[in-house]
Amino acid sequence: MAKIKTEDFIASLKEMTILEVKELVDAMKEEFGVDPSAVAVAAAPVVAEKEEDVNKTVVLKSAGGNKIQVIKLLKEITGLGLVEAKALADNGGNVKENVPADEANQLKSQLEEAGAEVELA
Repeated sequence: MAKIKTEDFIASLKEMTILEVKELVDAMKEEFGVDPSAVAVAAAPVVAEKEEDVNKTVVLKSAGGNKIQVIKLLKEITGLGLVEAKALADNGGNVKENVPADEANQLKSQLEEAGAEVELA
């Protein structure tokens, strides 16, 4: 069996979820009788950052010049009524929170095509 390089092992840890790291720690305890908790604790912040990057908040900064189109799109995206969608278009704010990055990018593109200024947080 080929020996795994430290850099490869660390790179693999960075790609794991917290649950996968816990399962690895448990397996190492069982196999070697050693508690490698220091490895799990060191890897957890990196994993947490990656998971945070997956979910985004779509934030409307400005409705732009084509406000009516933006209001219609906000109603469609959020399910808000006309008054609430208009208030969001007038004042800006969070359109959708905690959505997957792909969906957030798609919503951002749709809103920008309608003339809005949008950012992802």
